[in-house]
Amino acid sequence: MAYTKFGELVRIIRIRHHEVMGDMAKKLGLKLPFLSAIESGKKNVPADLITRIVECYHLSAEEEQELIEAAEESRTQYKISTIGAGISQRKAALQFARSFEKMDDETALRVLELLSSKEDGD
Repeated sequence: MAYTKFGELVRIIRIRHHEVMGDMAKKLGLKLPFLSAIESGKKNVPADLITRIVECYHLSAEEEQELIEAAEESRTQYKISTIGAGISQRKAALQFARSFEKMDDETALRVLELLSSKEDGD
């Protein structure tokens, strides 16, 4: 089974506490298939799950931050609000979504560079 970065960290926590996935799911108030889907990247990490893991397993602030970063890296879907966006912004968001799967690394890097330069005020 393939794991996301978040899934790998959660698995390490389980192993450290001598638990199987079912034990962890029960402790966190989740169904086993849902926890499995999160670990494998088929589902995004729910917003409150990291807090529950930190509390249940008494993790340090550093471990919590590592989980937060791994959860973000492991996301499979993003939602963009276009409330208040102009027509050009909406068209850009739609075009990006349509082009995303076919985008190569070089193009992605150029887009990142362009967006970064806009953030820097250029």
